Amino acid sequence: MTELIEALKSAKKVGVLTGAGVSTLCGIPDFRGPQGLYRQPDAERIFDIDWFDRDPSVYYRGCRELVYGLGDFQPGPVHTALVRLERAGRLAGIATQNIDMLHQKAGSSHVYEVHGSPVVHACRHCGDVKTFDEIVAMIEANGGAAKLGEPYVPRCACGGPYKPAITFFGEMLPEAAFRSAQELAISSDVFLVLGTSLTVHPAAGLPRLTLQAGGKVFIVNGQPTSLDDYAVRRYPDLKEFADAVCAAFATSPLS
Repeated sequence: MTELIEALKSAKKVGVLTGAGVSTLCGIPDFRGPQGLYRQPDAERIFDIDWFDRDPSVYYRGCRELVYGLGDFQPGPVHTALVRLERAGRLAGIATQNIDMLHQKAGSSHVYEVHGSPVVHACRHCGDVKTFDEIVAMIEANGGAAKLGEPYVPRCACGGPYKPAITFFGEMLPEAAFRSAQELAISSDVFLVLGTSLTVHPAAGLPRLTLQAGGKVFIVNGQPTSLDDYAVRRYPDLKEFADAVCAAFATSPLS
């Protein structure tokens, strides 16, 4: 990875787009993988806003473990490497398709969650807001794994269900986060694509903005992507990438 490391060392501004592959290194199943969320019955309804408003239990049944068990997972090697890059003064920001909040947990400062985040939940009736931790506490106190067949739905005092700030099908992407991600991609002279096959739009178009602005794109992903022919190089191994970055920027303390 000499070419990539040299590009990072000489770059004025580095941006990153991360996808599910970064999270699977931490043990979190890929939504579209063999054991992923989209293999469940009624999977197409889990993140559908119309279905949520009709029956929020579909979402809470499907996500009881995968979303509300996220506290059991810790940041992985890529999260650590990106924190080290930031503290070395190289990394300007991270646009992420992931909703697991692990970049923030690892210590990254500028994270743009382009598909939203469960960090806050809002009542669909009155707009009352609760934090992720408050929703988890409500679920654990009133639901529990034993009641997966009849999932508990956290509700506001007004009776409305709390919905996470994850972008469901039928909703617009978070405007501020996506605009910041676009600005990051345009202004980066080196843009890293990590753990995504660039199939989900519009986030998949971010590295094209870097290319159009004259920047360089490096891809680290196990499968081919639509931009492989335009990238300086595609590497297959995220762990190898993380190890190389940590070794190259070893003088940047993590604490």
